[in-house]
Formats: sequence, C-alpha cells, structure tokens
Amino acid sequence: MKTIFLDLSMGCAGDMLSAALYELLGSNEEKASYVTVMNALGLDGVEVTPEKTVKMGVTGTYMSVRVNGVHEGGDGHGHHEHDHHHEHEHNHEHHHSSLKDIENIVANMPVSDKVKKDVMSVYAILAQAESTAHGVPVTDIHFHEVGTLDAIADITGVCVLMEKIAPDKVIASPVHVGSGYVKCEHGVLPVPAPATANILKDVPIYGGRISGELCTPTGAACLKYFVNAFADMPVMRVAKTGYGMGKKDFEQVNCVRAMLGLSDEKSKDIIELACNLDDMTPERISFCTERLFEAGALDVYTIPIVMKKSRLGTMLCVMCNPEQREEIIRLIFKYTTTIGVRENISHRYTLKRSIGKVNTQYGEMRVKHSEGFGVERAKYEYEDLARVARGIKESIDKIEKNL
Repeated sequence: MKTIFLDLSMGCAGDMLSAALYELLGSNEEKASYVTVMNALGLDGVEVTPEKTVKMGVTGTYMSVRVNGVHEGGDGHGHHEHDHHHEHEHNHEHHHSSLKDIENIVANMPVSDKVKKDVMSVYAILAQAESTAHGVPVTDIHFHEVGTLDAIADITGVCVLMEKIAPDKVIASPVHVGSGYVKCEHGVLPVPAPATANILKDVPIYGGRISGELCTPTGAACLKYFVNAFADMPVMRVAKTGYGMGKKDFEQVNCVRAMLGLSDEKSKDIIELACNLDDMTPERISFCTERLFEAGALDVYTIPIVMKKSRLGTMLCVMCNPEQREEIIRLIFKYTTTIGVRENISHRYTLKRSIGKVNTQYGEMRVKHSEGFGVERAKYEYEDLARVARGIKESIDKIEKNL
C-alpha cells in the first residue's frame, strides 16, 4: 500500500505541506512539470517558485508564492494566513471574494476535475470553520483578494501533488499547534486561532515551548481533508523523504517532513476496553464473553488480578473496531457488574490471512495461511484435525505428525 506519513512536529502551513510533497516527486522532469502547472493556473500576478533551503543542516524546499512580486501574509509560520478571515464590514482597501467567487476561479483553472473538487472541498472546510468562529452563515464568509490568490495557490499545489503521488493512505502525527498569541485583522488571538481550532476538532493536537502559530488554517484544512488517520508512523519501507521548509526560524528545524513508502502489512486502530470484576462467578463471566463475541468483538480475554484489600478479581479485556465501541460498552455494562469501563486506542498489526484446502491421506482439510513482516506460517484448521482424530480414535498430535 502506497503510504505517505507526515511528521507535523512543527505544525503545518499550506506552502510547507506543498513543498514537502513536491520533494516526493520522482524526477526533475516531474518537478518541472508541477511548477509549470502551478504557474499556468491563471491566478493574476501569482508566481510559484520552489527554492532550495537549508535549516539547521537539513536541506529542503521552501515553496515561494509571490503575488505581483510580493510575499503576502506577513511573517507567519509559512504564510500568515489570517487575512482569510471573515470581514464583518467592507474594507475599502481590498476587494473581498465569496466562496462562490473562489469556485469560479477554480472552475477555470487548467487542472483535472478531481483537483478542482479537492480544492473546493478544502475551501469548504475553511469556510465552515470561519463560519463557526464568527457566528455567521457560510454564504457570508468573504476572503481578501490578495490572500485568496495566495491561499488558492497553496491549496491547489497540495491537491495537484496528491493527485500526482496518488497515495493509498495518508497518515500524520499529532499536530503541534504552537503556543502564545497571534495577531490578525480581528486583534490578538490565542494559538491555535479560532478557525484553526475549529478545523482541528477531533484531531490530536498539542502545544509546547515554541511561541507562535505553527499550524495555519489553510494547513489545517488540507490535513483535515487528506489525512486518513492521525497516529504514530506505521511500519513502512520508506522510498523518499521530503522536507517542506517554513519561512521563520525556531529552536527546532521549521519544516513538515513527508515520507513516502510501502506499508503492505495490514494495520489499523482498534479499541481496547477493560474493567475489573470481583463479584462475578466464572460462569457469568463466560456468559458475558460469549455475548461479546456474538456482537463482533475481535477478542475477549480475562486476566486474574489482586484488587483492593487483597481481593481476588478478574480483569475483563475486550478488543473491537472503533465503530463497535458504543455497542460493546453497552454490553459490558449489561452483562457484568462493573460500574466503569476503561478505553485505550491501540495500533494493531496483523499478518495477511487466508484459508485454503489441501488433499491429505485423511481427505480434504483446510489450511490457514498467514504472512507479512517477513514471516510465513501455515496451520491446519483445528476443527478438521479434531474431526479426523475423533473418527479414527487417535490424538490430534499424531494426526498432525502424519500430515
């Protein structure tokens, strides 16, 4: 499975993400083609130029986006994108564009329909976040003209690169959002700014010692749209690594790191639920276990424990898929005496499994195959072994030995 892993330990801005993805392209010809596409979008006065940059000994790319020869957006993390915020009153110094205006611009760009759809989907996330932050309908959200061109270039760049790379899955680390305060047209706001905080709802984020805005609204919106899971880096065979550099310098190298590779082995997040029991008989725990398996639990097991006042107890542990969480929790409360259930999210790695049939001296038998992570295993199906053993009144060990 072609996988991109994004290291967001220094947050994310739109230009940093596009620069990191740009470095994942396979050849200089592909990179040159990308730059040609970006500078033929029809955005008045916009020039996109990838620039080799070295920060703290790390070589990467800074994606320079100039509008009429000027870097817009001030001195933010990458491009300071808070000039995209909603204007409550008309500003006579700038023309403002609505979401419909943005759609018209994007509709006329010489890119694929997929890229146009992706760009507008990212903008829809941005507009909804601004709508929530300012308490106005999405239709009333307006974007500064110059800031709009800058943001369209950043967002389109990310969408074009995602189409070119065509990953099967995008995984990202938790997002470092920075700390302190940031200045924008509405005044001084806490980090993360309201729009960014709205976009990153349900996404794992954290602050830290670094003062400043590390994740911009545009960067956050791109992440929300393209990232399939926010988790630790999966087991993968890395083929290329790209570094997308920000404009400012911090005590830590200011970049988004993108890693492209293959993660053939199956992995996914699962939920582990657990509770402690000291007043249930083994028979009742067994009955509960059967009901949980019937409900689709991946695994159910018990661990003997010593509880308060040295009471002997049992820890009931249940593994399930995230979408099963509420039903499994309901059943645990229904079939046990517990008054509390603990939850942990785990990253589960499994071998690829399949079942085949082989002809043996005992007739046709099923064989379970599993492989991955450099190992291969085969095992006869227990029920088939037991059937043969019962039929000839022999031990299962003897049957296996003769196969």
